[in-house]
Parts: sequence; structure tokens; C-alpha cells
Amino acid sequence: MITKNLFDKVLVDPVKDGADTLCIVSGYATAAMTFRHFEAVKRIYDKQIHINLIVGMCPYDGLSLSNHKAFQAFSSVDFHGFFECSYIVNSPPVHSKSYVWLQGKKPICGFIGSANYTQNAFSNNQRELLAQYDPKLGVDYFQSLIHDTIYCTHHEIENHIEIYRDTYYARRRREQFERQGLHLITSETPDLQGLPAVRISLLDNRSSLPQRSGLNWGQRPEERREPNQAYIRLPSTVYRTDFFPPATAHFTVLTDDNKVLICTRAQQNGKAIHTPHNNSLIGEYFRNRLGIPFGQPVTKTSLIRYGRTDIDFYKIDEETYFMDFSVPTHRG
Repeated sequence: MITKNLFDKVLVDPVKDGADTLCIVSGYATAAMTFRHFEAVKRIYDKQIHINLIVGMCPYDGLSLSNHKAFQAFSSVDFHGFFECSYIVNSPPVHSKSYVWLQGKKPICGFIGSANYTQNAFSNNQRELLAQYDPKLGVDYFQSLIHDTIYCTHHEIENHIEIYRDTYYARRRREQFERQGLHLITSETPDLQGLPAVRISLLDNRSSLPQRSGLNWGQRPEERREPNQAYIRLPSTVYRTDFFPPATAHFTVLTDDNKVLICTRAQQNGKAIHTPHNNSLIGEYFRNRLGIPFGQPVTKTSLIRYGRTDIDFYKIDEETYFMDFSVPTHRG
């Protein structure tokens, strides 16, 4: 029975023994966990594994828009050919958690227990356990569920399960964050009201937009950086709290225009948010919103012309955030 270091022992270590494909059945799963898993195996063993994931509780709970869109992107773009994701669509839902490793088509080890395929379950935030079991039984179980699933990329997926707005089921923990001294903002959007949130300025302490950091981090031709590279700078009043996950964790950011970014914290004390898969994604996102050609610097004038020089982050849960860069008629 395994109760400690589940992430390494179950999701990473089998690769050193030749495992290359993982079949997962999990009641709940998150895109941030998937990205972290791929990245960890690549970093430690310099290998690209195959992950086949079945998400089991969709008939009962549906699936959040941010996770759904990210799973689709992983399947068709980011990890195309290495990631397949299916949702259980026929009742009863599946609450099981099973992890079976294969080498080629040969099952070599299996784990079963309480841990969902989420970062919370594979961290110290919760007490979970997994135990080894016959991997052949695990493969048979995985295959027995396939006829009740539909691929996440199916064009009629929303006719089969509910894809809900992340904020609909958001945890309301305003008092917890007020006790930490965070300045909480209000929202005109009903789904966001009551969520812990912070407003982050894109300008520096002198109310200027940095020319070689932040949104313009890539504007360093002498270093041959990709010019769209960027990050979001966090002030100490935010990065010293636990509003965002620790620097080792990944989290999903859903934007007000329904884009999805997988992010993590970087730099000393985790004072910056970036996109680890590609440091240019944040820069490209803001340039697109501001109408600035890719590769060109972002200016304070362009932000003022757009209508705001800051962004709002709403915390939905430990792995999911909503980023608002919209320009409403009235702002709090």
C-alpha cells in the first residue's frame, strides 16, 4: 500500500522500468495534472509517454469548460499522438481510480485506490492511498468501459455531457482570503460574485510598462529571445499568500474570451506567472487582445487605448482560475 510520494511512485517511477503507456480510469481529472505529469516524465527521463484517460463522473457532474478545452488541445495539438481522453457518457457514472502501465502492449504494473487524477490527490493536501494490483485486470477493466465513453474531441460532445462554466460550481471562500489581508474585488458577473479575487497591475511601481520584462520579456534581441515571450508579474501582497498554488504546481487559467492557458509560477518566491509549455503564449494572448502584431512591443499607450492596464484573477479552486481582461462599462 502506498500512502506517500504517490506522484513519483505511481506516475513517474514505472518509466525507469520500461513503461511507456499509462491507462487511467479516474472519477475526476484535471488538465493541470495531465500537463504536470507529461512535463515531469520528460524532465526526469527525457521520454514522451502515452496517456489514455477515461474520466468517469461526467454523467453525474459534467465537466468544466476549462478542463474540457484543455483536454481537447492536448489531444489535438500539444500532445497529439500521445494523449487520448474519453468521457463516460452512459450511466451509472464511474468513481473508480485505476492506473495501469504497459510496455508496448504488455501490462507491467497496476495501481488502484482512492486518488483521482488531480494535483490535489497527488500532493500533501489530501490523504490518499493506492495499492498495486494485477495490471491485466486493470487493462480488462479499462477496456470494459470504452463502449460507454466518447472522445473529448467528438463534435457532439455537449449533447452527451454537460460542459459547465467553471464559475458555476466554484468554491466560495471569501472570508478565508479576507483574513489573509488580500484586497478582494467585486464583479458585475453573477457567476464570479463571492469568489476570492485579486487585481494585478500590468504596470510597474512607477506606473510604467516595463520594456524588457513582464509582457515585454521577449524584447531582448541581443539574447535572441522569441519576442512574444512574456510573464505576469505578481506583487508581494499576492505572491506571499496562498491565493495561487506553490511554484511547483500547475494550474489552469480560463479567460473571459474562453481561451485556456496552463500556467505555473516562476522566478524567486514565485513572483511571476508564465506558461511553461511555451513562454510566448501569454505574450501572444495579450498582443491578440490588444491588436498588436506578434513580435512587436506592448506599450502603455496600447493598454490605455484598449481600456485597462490591469487584469483580474478569480480563484475557482486549487487548480483553476478565471482571468478577466474585459472592459466592462463600469468597474469596481
